[in-house]
Amino acid sequence: MTMASFRLGIGADDIGAELKDYLFKSLVQDPRVSTVRDYSDDRTDPTSSYPVVAIRVAQAISRSDIDRAILVCGTGMGMSIAANKVIGIRAAVVHDGYAAERSVLSNNCQVMTLGSQIIAEVSALRLVTEWLGYTFDPSSPFAAKLQVIEDYESTLDRARD
Repeated sequence: MTMASFRLGIGADDIGAELKDYLFKSLVQDPRVSTVRDYSDDRTDPTSSYPVVAIRVAQAISRSDIDRAILVCGTGMGMSIAANKVIGIRAAVVHDGYAAERSVLSNNCQVMTLGSQIIAEVSALRLVTEWLGYTFDPSSPFAAKLQVIEDYESTLDRARD
């Protein structure tokens, strides 16, 4: 059995930068991760807000530059909302093991978002480690539900052209 080798993106706004840095140091050591790219801006730059970072990361997934991503802001909600604006991206706020599991197994999320003001570093790392261990099964009953979302997104994509 071979281990998945993820090209992972990571990003944070100024509020999530410390947790992001902690996770980055651990993720570069994870044997399942072939590369970790930091998409964050200079944390002292007031224009490097969560939407800018989240959209940048989501677009990198959309272009297949990376496979999955971890985004960190104060609550995880802003990053999730912004990343989900990119067609084809599924991002979820994760603060417990069940959410980490279901974000992938039920929803095939490529993006996990975390709240640095909600979760401790050690707990966040444990959730990220668990999350990387899950793989979506395209033959699962959830695939049909995701297809509804993808079909809807394809109408949005055509409307924008």
